[in-house]
Amino acid sequence: MGEKHEAKLLKAIEDYRRISGRFLIDAGETEAEKLTEYLEKFPGIDKITPAGSLRRGRETVGDLDILVTGKACTTEEGRQKAIAYVAQYPPLMDVIASGDNKISFHLRSGMQVDVRLLPPESFGAAMQYFTGSKAHNVALRQRALKMGYTLNEYSLATLEGEKPVAGKTEEEIYSKLKLDYIPPEMRENLGEIDLAKDHALPTLITQDDLQGDVHMHTVETDGKNTIEEMAEAAKARGYKYMAITDHSKNLAFANGLDDKRAVEHIARIRAVDKQIEGITIFAGIEVDILADGDLDLSDDVLAQMDIVIASVHSVFNQEPAKMTERLLKSIENPNTSLIGHPTGRIQLRRDAYPFDMHAILTAAAKHKVAMELNSYPDRLDLNDVHLRQAKQRGVKIVINTDSHHTSHMEKIRYGILQARRAWLTKDDVLNTLPPQKFAKAMKHAW
Repeated sequence: MGEKHEAKLLKAIEDYRRISGRFLIDAGETEAEKLTEYLEKFPGIDKITPAGSLRRGRETVGDLDILVTGKACTTEEGRQKAIAYVAQYPPLMDVIASGDNKISFHLRSGMQVDVRLLPPESFGAAMQYFTGSKAHNVALRQRALKMGYTLNEYSLATLEGEKPVAGKTEEEIYSKLKLDYIPPEMRENLGEIDLAKDHALPTLITQDDLQGDVHMHTVETDGKNTIEEMAEAAKARGYKYMAITDHSKNLAFANGLDDKRAVEHIARIRAVDKQIEGITIFAGIEVDILADGDLDLSDDVLAQMDIVIASVHSVFNQEPAKMTERLLKSIENPNTSLIGHPTGRIQLRRDAYPFDMHAILTAAAKHKVAMELNSYPDRLDLNDVHLRQAKQRGVKIVINTDSHHTSHMEKIRYGILQARRAWLTKDDVLNTLPPQKFAKAMKHAW
């Protein structure tokens, strides 16, 4: 066995150990929804809420924390009957542990689930505690102690006499600690507690703030729906605009467009835009960034596009300096509107390619080229850390789904979660703008 082959095997083993037991956020959400539907059928259960990393919008989840409350949770007999009911959940593979108010088990997928049964008066305290993060909770408990309280999963109580003063809702706990309510996505102990104390929390972006989704593929390349079908689906979601951005020719396996087909495709998009009322359809392209940083369609054709998403789809193993140079060259192209899925990672499968993020964001701010937040769950690229860096450097973000089917558009919510984790507001995101202003922004006017 050669040294290089040995190194590759060792890295593969390391990667497997690192990601083993982790699941994409949409997989966690799906399992939580299925279990919630099952639990709702049990009499005496009023409220079922996922907590933990899923509620905080983390990119991946290790296990599920499901909190349950209602009349059935107020007596020992009711809790035992509820736990017995949970133990009969069809996808359950094995029970790890079972107690008075908790049952832990594995699903067939390998995911671990902890279901906790809580009295209504403790539900908010448990929600705050089990949502986390650990660092946020430690800081919050320290604040409680300084104010003469003790905080745990049961209640916020006085140090003397241990008299509960809050616990039914999270809001009343934060209020008693003289803090504004902190959204779950912000609870990572990155300064949010100080902001909440000073009534200075940002107004985080919401899905309703978005006016369009501008990364979509059709049957012209590797999508599953027509221009018309994608446009009608976007319109049904209440969007004011959307963009068709099929692949360029370097992605041969995706039947990418050459110059001639791209021009013809622009004409078809413009025709559909005139036919369908109530939504603006922008003509765009997802053009490949070649190994040397060139874009793989001619500048004349790219200049005819309303939006040009430049993305890396091949040659991921370049040295960091070479990859940085490659991305910088694409940003400097006057036709580039934004960089698609900028780090190239595929979660739990492929690491991001290495490059100088500081240099890329600095160039993007200078040339007014936006960065994409690709909402597809296996990408979520940029991640929350890089999004925060972009915000600090004044780089604008566009939140897209990279939809290859009309059903993919609903995945925009995962991008919104990551944006909220990065403390982004609607002012940081270009596709919160109305159509005409967004069109100008895609030509570097932001």
